[in-house]
Amino acid sequence: MVTLPPLTTDTIQQIIDDRLEDETLHQLVWHYLGYRYDETQKCWNLDQVDLAWAEKYPEPPKFIEERPPTVQLTRSIPKPYKALLKEKMGFKGYTVDQLIPRLTRRATMASWLLSYMAQHDLLEV
Repeated sequence: MVTLPPLTTDTIQQIIDDRLEDETLHQLVWHYLGYRYDETQKCWNLDQVDLAWAEKYPEPPKFIEERPPTVQLTRSIPKPYKALLKEKMGFKGYTVDQLIPRLTRRATMASWLLSYMAQHDLLEV
């Protein structure tokens, strides 16, 4: 397990700029989804994971490698927060040559984390 960066707009910018390692990004999203690895039991503890996630993904999904969990992540962003990446971060999207699954899935993860921040009053104004 890596040391997670703080959940700030600087971290979100690192995600968008592809400066945060994929594995660190996965662990960051897993953490805020509620997944915790129990070292003594050598398994994932799902006590804090929403039932919709826990039932479908008893082990945290690799969002960058797999499309279905990324779609679920997108759908779990409440409507009022769907445009935060553009509104708060000024993200205009990727250019056509950058439209590859890895980058677009990272953007989805960044958007979900911003949504989490907004819902938990962690978003700097």
